[in-house]
Amino acid sequence: MALGRLPACVIDNGTGYTKLGYAANSEPQFIIPSAIAVKDKGASSHSSALRSGSTVGKIDDLDFFIGDEAFAPTAANYSVKYPIRHGIVEDWDLMERFWEQCIFKYLRAEPEDHYFLLTEPPLNTPENREFTAEIMFESFNVPGLYIAVQAVLALAASWGGRAADQRSLTGMVVDSGDGVTHCIPVAEGYVIGSCIKHIPIAGRDITYFIQSLLRDREPTIPAEQSYEVAKAIKEKYSYVCPDILKEFTRYDTDGSKWMKTYEGINNITKKPFVVDVGYERFLGPEIFFHPEFANADYTTPISEVVDDVIQQCPIDVRRGLYENIVLSGGSTMFKDFSRRMQRDVKKLVDYRLSASEAIAGGNLKPKPIDVQVISHKMQRYAVWFGGSMLASTAEFYQVAHSKAEYMERGPSICRHNPVFGQMM
Repeated sequence: MALGRLPACVIDNGTGYTKLGYAANSEPQFIIPSAIAVKDKGASSHSSALRSGSTVGKIDDLDFFIGDEAFAPTAANYSVKYPIRHGIVEDWDLMERFWEQCIFKYLRAEPEDHYFLLTEPPLNTPENREFTAEIMFESFNVPGLYIAVQAVLALAASWGGRAADQRSLTGMVVDSGDGVTHCIPVAEGYVIGSCIKHIPIAGRDITYFIQSLLRDREPTIPAEQSYEVAKAIKEKYSYVCPDILKEFTRYDTDGSKWMKTYEGINNITKKPFVVDVGYERFLGPEIFFHPEFANADYTTPISEVVDDVIQQCPIDVRRGLYENIVLSGGSTMFKDFSRRMQRDVKKLVDYRLSASEAIAGGNLKPKPIDVQVISHKMQRYAVWFGGSMLASTAEFYQVAHSKAEYMERGPSICRHNPVFGQMM
């Protein structure tokens, strides 16, 4: 097989978890925490050296652990660090070490034989792209590199099952992970950076909220396990309800039908304990639509944020954004989340249209806007799956930056990454 035609390696580095795998697969082969356990030997000094351009992150030793191993007993004397914060790499030396084990230990790949597709958050700085290019081309000697914006990959991931004429790189991506939720408008594959908004409500906040609800009512939960129990309940039982008052009534009138029980084992005493799960099932995800329940300083529902972002975009792309609101990330996986968001955004749009019609005195009837919130089976790993799809096409090898380009022009080649057209 010719060089560059081995499957590309796709690495999606998130704040909480990193997804690894080979192109053309439908799911990542490995999902590991974006954590690294190292012995404190002034590791960050290499970062400053890398940024100053004097060296490209030399690795002193191989004495470190990444992913789940960073939290294992074997790493008890090591300090756990997180090189990525809010999607942005903050420590490049640790990031290089992390990538090293991702490639050699997990993917078991020879980097000189594979093209690489890495992901970046919207508004990532050009300097960060250059640091990435330096590490991949200099340290790992990869033959080709493409750095893709996560929102564009999430749009591509939603194409599954759609006809070719319905596949669009214009859409509104609502990406909600563990640490933060972003609303990112994309027009023809290019992010409208000035209109991006972030929402300080995500998976971790839902877990904390459920934890606080349970703490008030369930004294049997061991204090040191309360977070894990809340997280398990969130993932197993939670859903989004259409009307919170009706949901309370439903539980009060027929609790046995809606209440669930969670069974766990105390890690210290090894004795079993049982938790009754009631209102938490719908109150947890409800903070997306009523954030004031969990955060007194933030009161804007996610549906209003989505509508505001689209209204700030150029008028000629707004209709396309409303018609293609794509969900991405694990915190959008709650049952009926897409249905509730579509209903709420549609209400806001219809109210605006009726108000404009009233202003015109009924003489001008605006054309209705079709609001579509796209939920799909690849939603949880949408960014990685989108990268896997794009890296498996012939066009990928044409638009990726090659080692020869890097040697000729330097890391600045990665300041711009061409966006694939309607390729499928």
